[in-house]
Amino acid sequence: MSARTATPSARARARTRGARRRAARRRVATILGVILAVSALTVAISPLFDKAVKELALPLRHEDVIRQQAADKGLDPALIAAVIYVESHFRDQTSAAGAKGLMQLLPSTADYIAHLSGGTAFEPGDLATPQINIAYGSFYLDYLLRKYRGSETLALAAYNGGEGKLDEWLASAAARGETFDVAQHIPFAETRDYVQRVLTARREYRRQYPRELGM
Repeated sequence: MSARTATPSARARARTRGARRRAARRRVATILGVILAVSALTVAISPLFDKAVKELALPLRHEDVIRQQAADKGLDPALIAAVIYVESHFRDQTSAAGAKGLMQLLPSTADYIAHLSGGTAFEPGDLATPQINIAYGSFYLDYLLRKYRGSETLALAAYNGGEGKLDEWLASAAARGETFDVAQHIPFAETRDYVQRVLTARREYRRQYPRELGM
């Protein structure tokens, strides 16, 4: 083959190699661009993803109402949030027993609270309103804490099992000369479990939502 005929072929091969190198560089640039875009997107959505995961495990709603009621009644906002979480998981619902709303108040209990608080205009349907439900539940929680001299354990046991039942259990323990103990003197497994679940949830709300709860 002569030099005259080989030169165009060499040029063609050179052009082909150049085109391949440019294509390879474009592919690398595209891949790097995708990687950078994915990285930027990950950074952008990571806080949202973390928040979503946190709220799935331990939801929080109506924190402004919780803060207001806690400040008004001198309560721990994390305790109010924990009661709502254990009672309803922050869902407006009615239980099989007829307890209503976020803090799962029976209409009879709500009537009792209305009597104690002077809420003469109360209607059972009001319990579907988060602000009213949380206000009534917080009032009742504060009332129970005052009645049982600041004992959160006793107040929560009464919130779940009823004041009458708790007073019976306290009297029974006192009659035997025993110091009241949740595990020993509360016969209802549901109430024993309830007290522990609320206290555990309160610790988690303090840890995970200090800013939202104003702590």
